[in-house]
Amino acid sequence: MHVGWSDDRAMRGFARQMVALDEAQARGEAVLGWKVGFGAPAAMAKLGLEAPVIGHLLASARLADGALVDVRGWVKPVVEPEVAVTLARDLDGSEDRAAALAAIGTIAPALELADLAFAPDDVERIVAANIYQRHVVFGPAIVPRPDDRGEALHPALAASVWHRGVQCGSPVESSLAVPDRLHALTGDPVDIVRHVAKVLAGCGRRLRAGEVVITGSIVPPVLGVAGDMVRYTLDPAGSVTVTLG
Repeated sequence: MHVGWSDDRAMRGFARQMVALDEAQARGEAVLGWKVGFGAPAAMAKLGLEAPVIGHLLASARLADGALVDVRGWVKPVVEPEVAVTLARDLDGSEDRAAALAAIGTIAPALELADLAFAPDDVERIVAANIYQRHVVFGPAIVPRPDDRGEALHPALAASVWHRGVQCGSPVESSLAVPDRLHALTGDPVDIVRHVAKVLAGCGRRLRAGEVVITGSIVPPVLGVAGDMVRYTLDPAGSVTVTLG
């Protein structure tokens, strides 16, 4: 994955997104953190990207674990199980991989809720619209235990995703296939943190201590409807659940 952007479409969209974020902050909104999207190899190839696109998370978008989310009026609700990384120190975008790894304070399971309100085929529009972001739900956090090579946030990190939906009026439960290599669809979370920090630095911002980065869906996004429930367990941290209503 390329760290930082060389994509004019993404940069134009992010500039528009930052105008909207400035307006939200002027209204009293607080920044919770940042998100990446379309980072899976197939998605990047389809859109001609070298790195994931970036959006922001507002504190008001955060919901409690177990939340019931009213999706009436949404076009196409989507739930994405992700690894959330919280920063213990600021990053200015110049850090190498070791420094970015050392800046990570905790990791946790997170479920992002998005509304795929228009076709995902225009990079500038996707980024300007904050990559369809609606809400985020976090599970319990743990302090990561990097291995000696710094190649993983936790050598024993594993995950499972359970989905309960409704088909023909009857409940249907399924366990989603999680890749053997947890970050196969997202890329290395440490490099994702570096990517976010570098992009923010390019527009005069900084990835701040206490901010969270959700690093992309570890499985293909779950297309949901009212009545669906998704439970995501990230071992050894714990579980997080959301229900669509």
